Amino acid sequence: MRRFGKEQEGSEEPIVNLTPLIDVVFVVLISFMLISPMLEIESVDLATTGSERKKKFSSTDSTPISITVKADNTLWMQGQKYSIGELEKKLLAQKKIYPNKNPQVIHDKNASFGTYQMVKNTLEKCGFDQMDIFLKPG
Repeated sequence: MRRFGKEQEGSEEPIVNLTPLIDVVFVVLISFMLISPMLEIESVDLATTGSERKKKFSSTDSTPISITVKADNTLWMQGQKYSIGELEKKLLAQKKIYPNKNPQVIHDKNASFGTYQMVKNTLEKCGFDQMDIFLKPG
């Protein structure tokens, strides 16, 4: 009988106390509920469709500062091909002429991201705070 009693005692599973785990989950939930209204979420406006899109693109073509990155990673501005150094000099001159204009970067889908990054860094170096980005399908 002793043997039978020992086996019965050993077969009981230990009880796990879940109270601390539940407390931590509630504290995290409450902190998310308090912090989430204070977060500023930036949004990206997607391109519009139809006639609004045509109007928008036709009005942006007349912008004086427009940089096109072709699929072979060449940089074009106002119909002329530029190296990154030449582009910087041209952008400095354009910044003096049009201080409040945002430059447009028309980037081909097949061009590398590194070229985009170089153009963006050059624009920042020339004093531009914002730029408009257009993706050209490849």
